[in-house]
Amino acid sequence: MESNHDHRHHDHPGHGHGATNTDSIVRDPVCGMTVDPGAGKPSLQYDGFTYHFCSDGCRRKFETAPQDYLTATDPVCGMTVKRATAKHMLKHNSEMFYFCSTGCKAKFEADPSAYRDGNGPLQKPMPKGTLYTCPMHPEVISDHPGDCPKCGMALEPMGIPPVDEGPNPELVDFTRRLFVSGALSIPLLAIAMGPMIGLPLRDRIGEPQATWIELLLATPVVLWAALPFFRRALASLVNRSPNMWTLIGLGVGTAYLYSVVATIAPGIFPHTFRGHGDAVPVYFEAAAVIVALVFVGQVLELKAREKTGSAIRALLDLAPKTARRINADGTEVDVAVDEIQVGDHVRVRPGERIPIDGSVSEGQSTLDESMITGEPIPVEKQKGDAVTGGTINKNGTLVMIAEKIGADTTLSRIVDLVAKAQRSRAPIQGAVDRVSAIFVPAVVAAAVIAFIVWSLVGPEPRMAHALLAAVAVLIIACPCALGLATPMSIMIATGRGAQEGVLIKDAEALERFARVDTLIVDKTGTLTEGKPRLTDVVPVGGAEEMRLLKLAASLERGSEHPLAEAIVSGAQERGVDLGEVTDFEARTGKGVRGKAEGVSLALGNAAMMDDLGIDITPVADQVRSLRDAGKTVMFVVIDERLEGFVAVADRIKQTTAAAIKALHDNGLKIIMATGDNERTARAVATSLGIDEVRADVLPEGKKALVDELRAKGAVVAMAGDGVNDAPALAAADVGIAMGTGADVAMESAGLTLVKGDLNGIVRARRLAMATMRNIRQNLGFAFGYNALGVPLAAGVLYPISGLLLSPMIAAAAMSLSSVSVIANALRLRLAKL
Repeated sequence: MESNHDHRHHDHPGHGHGATNTDSIVRDPVCGMTVDPGAGKPSLQYDGFTYHFCSDGCRRKFETAPQDYLTATDPVCGMTVKRATAKHMLKHNSEMFYFCSTGCKAKFEADPSAYRDGNGPLQKPMPKGTLYTCPMHPEVISDHPGDCPKCGMALEPMGIPPVDEGPNPELVDFTRRLFVSGALSIPLLAIAMGPMIGLPLRDRIGEPQATWIELLLATPVVLWAALPFFRRALASLVNRSPNMWTLIGLGVGTAYLYSVVATIAPGIFPHTFRGHGDAVPVYFEAAAVIVALVFVGQVLELKAREKTGSAIRALLDLAPKTARRINADGTEVDVAVDEIQVGDHVRVRPGERIPIDGSVSEGQSTLDESMITGEPIPVEKQKGDAVTGGTINKNGTLVMIAEKIGADTTLSRIVDLVAKAQRSRAPIQGAVDRVSAIFVPAVVAAAVIAFIVWSLVGPEPRMAHALLAAVAVLIIACPCALGLATPMSIMIATGRGAQEGVLIKDAEALERFARVDTLIVDKTGTLTEGKPRLTDVVPVGGAEEMRLLKLAASLERGSEHPLAEAIVSGAQERGVDLGEVTDFEARTGKGVRGKAEGVSLALGNAAMMDDLGIDITPVADQVRSLRDAGKTVMFVVIDERLEGFVAVADRIKQTTAAAIKALHDNGLKIIMATGDNERTARAVATSLGIDEVRADVLPEGKKALVDELRAKGAVVAMAGDGVNDAPALAAADVGIAMGTGADVAMESAGLTLVKGDLNGIVRARRLAMATMRNIRQNLGFAFGYNALGVPLAAGVLYPISGLLLSPMIAAAAMSLSSVSVIANALRLRLAKL
C-alpha cells in the first residue's frame, strides 16, 4: 500500500490532456527519462491517467505490461514511489532505482550494496522480476531460486546476469562440503582399506573400535555433506521424476544404513552376511567416498558451467563503464554510461570504446568492429554514420549523439539473445529425455536383479557381496553425463557464435541449420552492398558528359527513388554543381520529367521512352552489354532527343564470392531470389556461381518458393534483411537475418548475423555442424559408458576374472564420465570457424 508520505510528494500523472502538478516531474515510466508533456512525445491513457513517453518503443513496452512500470519500491525506506512522477531516480549497474526523498537517494549513493533489496546487502543481487530455470530442463521456470523438480540441479537465473553477481552460492557451498567429506574420507579409507595395502591400522585399533570410528567419521559426511543429494533424491520421488539423485540417494543411503545397523546390532545378521572372523562387513568408506567423489564431479561441473558464461561476460566487458558527456554549455565531464540519455553528445577519443549506440555528429575516424562483427578490417566513420557501443575508436576524435541506451543497445540485445539461446532446448534433447524417463527404473531393476543373483549364487558372504553389487550398479549408472551431453554443447556453441557475430535465437535453429541442404539468399543487401552507385555516364550524338550528368542529377534530386539518390550522389562525388528544376513530374515505375537551364528533360527506363516515342535501338548493343553486367540503365532525353544514358549498379560485396564457394564446400545448394529483373539477377548469379536464380520475385513469392522447396523434401534456410523477407524467414526451416537490416526480419529469424554478409552464414554453418557432431559424441560416450559400466558393476566378469567393481570405483567412474562430457563440449570454444 502506498504511504501518505508518498502521496504528498508525488502526484499521479495528469488527467485528461496531460495536465500535471507544477511541483512534480513528468517521467517516462519505462526508462525514467524526464518528458515535456507539451513536446509532442507519445502518450497513453491508462486507468484514468495520462502517461508520457520519450519514444514509441517505451510506449509499446508499457502497453505490453503496464503493471511493471507503474510503481517502484524505494530500496532504502521501502516506500512505494510512482515511476511517472518520481523526483529522485538514479541508475546503478544498469538498474533503475526510485526514491521518495533526497535523503534516501543520498544514503543509497553512499553504499548501494547495503540497499539493493531494501533489507541490507545481498550475497548475489538479482534484478527485480528475475526468473530461474534449470540448465538441463529449460521448460522448468520459477520466480525464485531452488532445485529443479525433474533433475534436482540448482536453478539458475535467466537473462543477462548482473555485473556484480559475485560467486555462485552453490559452488561455494559444494566446495565447502567437498573439503569436509574429503577430509573425513581419507582417514576412513586408511582404516577400512589399510589391510589391503599393508597398513595395520585396523589390527592395532581392533575390529569393534575400528567399526565405531568409521561410523563417527562417515556420519557427518552422509548426514550433513550429502544432505543436498538426499533432498534432491526425495524431491525426485515426490515429483515422480527419477533421476541421478534417486540413484545416488538409494546407493549411499543403503550402504550407510546397512553399515549402521551392522555396527549397532551385528547379532541380527544371519551367517550369509558374515565374513572372516564371523564379523559383519561394513561399508562406511563406500558411502563416504561416494559422496566425496560426487562432490568432485559437481564442483568440476559447476566450474565448467561458469566457463560457458564467459561469452556473456566477455560481451558485457566490451561496454565501457564511463563516457565523456558534452554539456549544453560546452563543458565536458566523465560520467557513468548509465547516466547518458538519448540525445546527449559524447566525445570519443582515439583508443576509447564507443560507449553507446548512436551516430557521428563531428569528426571522422576508423572503428575496430571485430569484437561484434568478427571482421578484422577497420570501418571508416564520418558525420552521419552509425556507431555501435563496444567498438573501438582507432585514430580520430569523434563526437557522437546517443540514440540507444541501456537494454536497447546492440550489445545488450546481443547479450540477451545469447542468454536466451543458452537456455533453449535442441530437438535431439527430446530423445534423451525419453531415454532418461525409463533409464532410472531400468537401473533400479538391474540393481535388484544383481542383488538377487549374488545372494543366490555368489561367494560367501553372499548377502554382503549382493549388497555391494547393487550399490555399485546404482552409483555407476547415474545419468548425469547423459543429461549434460546436449545442454553443455548448446551453451558453449551459442556463446562461441556470439563471439563470431552469429546470434542464435534458440537451440532448435542451430540443430536444423546443421541439416539444411538448400540456402535461399536475397540479392540486395545480402550478396550486394545494398546501396546503388553511379557507374557509367554515356553521351550520345556529341553531348558533353559532365553537362549530361548535371542535368540528369538535377532532375533526379526531386525523386525519392534509390536509383535517383545514386545518380545525385555520383554527380556530387564528381564535383558537379546541381541546378534548379521546375515543372517536376514523377511517373511511377518509369521515370521523371522537368525543366532546367531552359530545356525540357526526361529520364527513365525503356517503358518511358516508349511513352515519349523515343527510339533507343541505336544504343541497344551498348545498353545490352551494361545490363548483362548487372547494371540498371536509364535514358536521358533533352528537348525530346535522346542525348545519352546513365547506368547504376549495386556492387557485389568483396566477401561474397569466397563465401559462396565455402557454402558450396559445406554441401549447400544456393538459390538467389530477388525482386530485381531477370537480366541483372542472372548477371550477378553467373559471376558468383550461384546454382539457381528466381528473379522478379515479390515478397509473397519468396515465401511460396520456400514452401515449394520444402514440399519437395528440401531442408531450407532463407537469408534476408528487409521487411519483405520476414514471411519467407518465418516459413523456412531456418531463417537467417542480416543484422544490418530491419528489426522485423531479425524477429522472424532463428539466426541473426551481426554483420550483413555471407561469411557469417559460413561461420554459422560450420558452428552448427561442429555442435551437432559434439552432441553426438557426448551422447555416444554417455550411452556407451552406461552400457559398459552397469554390467561391470553388476559383476558379469566375476566368474571369469574374479573382478568385482567397488562402489567407490563406480562413483569415481561416474564423476569422470560427467567431466569427460564437459571437457568434450568445451572443445567447441576452440572449433575452427
